[in-house]
Amino acid sequence: LTLEEVRMLVELFYLPYHHGTLAQELLEHFQWLRANSLSVGVPATAPDACGGTRWRGRAQSFQLLCARTCRLHSRFVSTAGRALLYDLHPYLWDIRNMLLAASAFVLWLGCQSITAPILLGRDAEPWARRGGLFGELQALLPVGNSCDLFYHPPPLFPSSQLYLLRPLLPLDKVGAVAWRGVLPEPWHGFWGCSEVSQGLQAQLSHAPALPGRLLGSFLSLSPEYTFVLEDEGGPCGYAAGALHAEGFLQQRDRSWLPAIRHKYPPDLGAGGPALGQDALEEAVLFFHAEPLAVPQPVLRRFPSLVQLGTAPRVLDVGASRSLALCLLSALRANGSRGVFCQVSDADRQQLSFYSKLG
Repeated sequence: LTLEEVRMLVELFYLPYHHGTLAQELLEHFQWLRANSLSVGVPATAPDACGGTRWRGRAQSFQLLCARTCRLHSRFVSTAGRALLYDLHPYLWDIRNMLLAASAFVLWLGCQSITAPILLGRDAEPWARRGGLFGELQALLPVGNSCDLFYHPPPLFPSSQLYLLRPLLPLDKVGAVAWRGVLPEPWHGFWGCSEVSQGLQAQLSHAPALPGRLLGSFLSLSPEYTFVLEDEGGPCGYAAGALHAEGFLQQRDRSWLPAIRHKYPPDLGAGGPALGQDALEEAVLFFHAEPLAVPQPVLRRFPSLVQLGTAPRVLDVGASRSLALCLLSALRANGSRGVFCQVSDADRQQLSFYSKLG
């Protein structure tokens, strides 16, 4: 480790009730960005356009600090002696995961053209939050009082893998090939959104094995609540949500599904060697099957829908947890009071995935 990296490590875990310079900067930036997020999205000609410019400048500084801390975690795992690594890694791993979520949440705030007031939950009991930088960052996220989301044991075998968590970008919808392998084989299917090249040949040649049968409706109807997890190999996970699930599901069934069914008729699965016969037929059948209705009591109690997934190569549950924290924070910031997800009772892999997230 360089002297600068050692100094960063010390400043992240300085003294009880007293932060080092790096930790203090992280907290001050995050507090200010959250408190002043309504300045984002104003037109350049508006009188307070300088407020939006200042917000973006501080957001960029916060992103750089988060990236430095994530690189510190990766370098520490690669270079520290084993005894020191296993002593300190749980703390640095926690901070890394928290900053992944906080950084993506700030990016999401900057993408919103109309930002709703962030809801402040009731104060949690003192025992519900940990101390130090982790606890103070937790308190600043809109879901900070949902304590079960923040308690996960660190991995037995620390990994130096670097991750990036961010909101969906327009290019993500077009760059479909980059999503190959994001989900396990049973989930592969068509992209299912209008941005992909027209026609079966383009679909087969440019979008093989994509998770679009699950993501297509979110990308078309609720792209503002979609987040992407990336590692050095490209996209490796996603989190998607719909703030008002009832309206989202109605729109999906009335407009999105009929358009997709027209685009991909039931006999499309015949002779599709590029995707593989079974995968192609499965994707087409998925679009033509009638979706199960969500009971009204569920929609009343949990008004938002969420869906998450990671590639098999993502073994670090901390990265998956950061995905969940970021999506739930975005939904909570715009007024959601509860979420649900839809999982087949036969899908053991997905049931296990959500169970590990708590």
